Amino acid sequence: MNLVRRLISDESGATAIEYGLIAALVAVAIIAALTALGSSLDTLFTNVSNTVSNATS
Repeated sequence: MNLVRRLISDESGATAIEYGLIAALVAVAIIAALTALGSSLDTLFTNVSNTVSNATS
């Protein structure tokens, strides 16, 4: 009976689920930000790539 009470009062599983939900929310926010900035980031990386290519030529 004591084991059952300990299992019921144990909240470590709930904490792990909460951390998982937070991580998923952060991932969704990062994906949304990168999607919104996608074209400007593409332009930036293309310019950097061209500059590096020209510098090494």
